[in-house]
Amino acid sequence: MTESASSRFVFDPSAGKHRPLWRRLIPQRWYAHLILITAVVIITFPMFYALLISTQSNPEVYNHKFTPGTMFFENLHTVMVQRNMGRFMLNSFIIALSIAVGKTIMSVLAGLGLVYFRYPGKWIVFGFVIITLIMPGDVLLIALYRRVVSFDAWPHPYVALTLPLLASATGVFIFRQHFMTMPPDLSEAAQLDGASPLQFLFRVLIPLSWNTIGALMVIMFLFGWNQFLWPLILLRDQDLQVVQWGMQSLTQNLEVGDNFGPMMMGVIITSLPPMIVFLILQRQFMKGFALTRDK
Repeated sequence: MTESASSRFVFDPSAGKHRPLWRRLIPQRWYAHLILITAVVIITFPMFYALLISTQSNPEVYNHKFTPGTMFFENLHTVMVQRNMGRFMLNSFIIALSIAVGKTIMSVLAGLGLVYFRYPGKWIVFGFVIITLIMPGDVLLIALYRRVVSFDAWPHPYVALTLPLLASATGVFIFRQHFMTMPPDLSEAAQLDGASPLQFLFRVLIPLSWNTIGALMVIMFLFGWNQFLWPLILLRDQDLQVVQWGMQSLTQNLEVGDNFGPMMMGVIITSLPPMIVFLILQRQFMKGFALTRDK
């Protein structure tokens, strides 16, 4: 019985050679590959076309040329030097990095308090976190602006800009859920060893949470980089403005507003920092939001 059963499943290397040639060359799920390739082309084509336009002059753009133009360095000089986009990008990078680091630290500490501390009303606190998670941020914009401008002792405008944005309901929720997946034996062993909560955090939880930290850093960096309305109403000095304000001024400028080359060059240049951050933390981003415990 055993010999007859095993003889049925003998591997035959020449079995695939009897299939038609087109079956061996084309994958069995060719339609899935076709859909994915089509989606990639549709998604990447606008960025590719913007990259081509950023190297062209207006006559080349109007002629719908699909080859690189001759105005790359001129358009780059217009955006980075004449329109001061380099300064705006530096400002946005400082703000985005401060927001990402601050939100991550606050979220880790809040998640630690919601999971590993026992106190009355903990579920009420978590309920408020969920409420703020579903509340649009623009609802509190006017009240937040009045509170910020009523305090005159800010050491720097960027402190007033970033400090109100450090609280993150999304980050608190992510780390609360992440810490709940940790085995309870870890906290019990740390208590038996006499470790304080901060020692437990830095020696146990954080080394096991680098992927989640990296994933949240990517999200919060994009959040800080895309800030436009809050810096627009709070900052008065143009040299302190962010990259979104720089793009708006670039499109509204009379000399550049009808010149598509510098406009698309600004789009390409200002898209690079978020892409670089995502590429650096791509592995942590993918593992941080994994649905299994192997993260």
